[in-house]
Amino acid sequence: MLKCPYQKEKHTASGYFKEENKVKDYTALAKNIEKYIGGADNVESLVHCATRLRFAVKDKSRVQKDQLSQTEGVITVMEGAGQIQVVIGNHVGDVYDTIGRVTDIKLGESTEEGTKTKKKLYEAFIDTVAGVFTPLLGAMCGAGLLKGLLILCTTMGWMTAEMGTYRILYAAADALFTFMPVLLAYTAATKFKCDRFVAVALAAALVYPDLTTAYSAGETLSFLKIPVVLINYQNSVIPIILAVYVMSKLEKLLKKIYPEVCKNFLTPLTCLAVMTPATYLVIGPVSDKLGSLLASGYTGLVGFNPVIAGFILGGLWPVIVMFGLHYGFVPIVFNNIAEFGRDTLFVITGPNNMAQAGATLGVFLKTKNKDLKATSGSAALSAVLAGITEPAIYGITLKYKKPFAIGAVFSAIAGAIVAWAGTGVPTLVGTSILTLPAYIGKGFAGFCVACAIAYFGAAIVTYFFGFDDSMILGGNESAAKEEAKTEAKAGEVILAAPVDGECVAVENIKDPVFSSGALGKGVAFIPENGEIKAPAECEITMVADTGHAVGFTTDNGAEVLIHIGMDTVEMKGKGFSVHVKEGQKVKKGQLLVTVDLAAVKAAGFETTTPMVVTNSDDFKEPEILGKGIVKTGDTVIRVEN
Repeated sequence: MLKCPYQKEKHTASGYFKEENKVKDYTALAKNIEKYIGGADNVESLVHCATRLRFAVKDKSRVQKDQLSQTEGVITVMEGAGQIQVVIGNHVGDVYDTIGRVTDIKLGESTEEGTKTKKKLYEAFIDTVAGVFTPLLGAMCGAGLLKGLLILCTTMGWMTAEMGTYRILYAAADALFTFMPVLLAYTAATKFKCDRFVAVALAAALVYPDLTTAYSAGETLSFLKIPVVLINYQNSVIPIILAVYVMSKLEKLLKKIYPEVCKNFLTPLTCLAVMTPATYLVIGPVSDKLGSLLASGYTGLVGFNPVIAGFILGGLWPVIVMFGLHYGFVPIVFNNIAEFGRDTLFVITGPNNMAQAGATLGVFLKTKNKDLKATSGSAALSAVLAGITEPAIYGITLKYKKPFAIGAVFSAIAGAIVAWAGTGVPTLVGTSILTLPAYIGKGFAGFCVACAIAYFGAAIVTYFFGFDDSMILGGNESAAKEEAKTEAKAGEVILAAPVDGECVAVENIKDPVFSSGALGKGVAFIPENGEIKAPAECEITMVADTGHAVGFTTDNGAEVLIHIGMDTVEMKGKGFSVHVKEGQKVKKGQLLVTVDLAAVKAAGFETTTPMVVTNSDDFKEPEILGKGIVKTGDTVIRVEN
């Protein structure tokens, strides 16, 4: 009689994607994230961008990325830019707020001293940029879109620049960018752990009306007889970030020097008195020159050969977005706007959104699998309407590889067209159908052509060459083909999927007993429901007392083990309901065990369920047919005598 092979398991799995946003109440998701991130005490800081929770953690070895990636409501988990990035999708803000409400994780940047781990230089840079700019992205995108709509209104003659309505709305759209140093001072002070309001006062001094008027009038100023190089700090980003960084070091020093009785007012006094002139005399001019060099270097690259530069940038951008490194380019974008009044970098890379949306649309149109159609349709719509591409990239195109590559190729082609057309935009705005008005101006026609080519080209090529349901073995057409191809022969064993879910190679399971093949050849499933059914006509030869494992023998002599979850023996039967007994003969599709997957996850165990032929050495090499999303009854294994 077949016995459960062992009682204690160690198993992790990664790379699984689930349909986004099935979770409505985010309490369970928030608590699972807290658990798998290593607990609240392991979180140094937590911020979020448009689709991702970005964790800075103290000890990455405590993060259970595999369990986290399998949590319902999480698209995937990545490590990049020195952060653990948990991709949620469009509802990331709701999840973020729920984490702050129901867990002990503190939102935003940490205020604790001595918690930072040592990062590589590029990781520290990306982490700093993300920490400073990410809190502002929503407001910047909203203001940028409003600017685009106002441009459309004046272009169509619906408004004029002299109208009071236009001037008030334009003030709302432009104020954020005009006073950008003030907003960045607050987020930078949060990042560098210094007094936020002193930092804001420092930034306000840079855009103070008297001094901006002096700059506009070309006045000559000095400070203690030292000449001051006046600069227009409105719209600037690098000067205030560097100034606040230096101020954070000064503030820390002053707090050590000043006595407790007077440090609360002497520290701000000294910081303002020292840092304001220091910024006007040194930090401002130096960082302004640095910003000019960055902008000139980029424009020089584009000017040397815009088509090649656009092709390279456009082609690399999907990979850059995939690793969450795109925020590192934000300072260059703002410097382009400050130096030249317009940006072309994010414009060149903008059609990537359309390319990934198009590739996802190709999958949506081609697949007959209902689950994949629903997921790809939602992701394609999110990308084309809102410019949110992470669900499309992680959930669809990257998962099936070819669509991602096709999207990257069309992103490169579109980038070359946009660079050749010289398209620019005077503000920071993402690319989507709704934001197209923001691009009205020089090169607008070329930009629209590039977006159309990226979208429809990627969709068409993906539809015809980049995807078919054989990649998932879950669509009706694919299932019919497999059913015809795997008609049972004499001496042949056909095993079907015992549960709905994602079918993965058992070799990819990190559990050494299963992945090594010691128990036999087979596959594993990431179940979507808790109904485990018979994969063939068979006789039950073993039922674990805890209900977590079932063994049986098929009519053709194959001995098969289904092991439900990992380490689930420790649940001692809680959450498991067994519907068969040893010696019972069952038909294909008959219910064997019902398991409460939520209870398994809540207990901290994985739901990954291997199915292996334990006497596979008695047969020819098993043919593994299952891959991707499968339904109960789809053929996944065939073995012959």
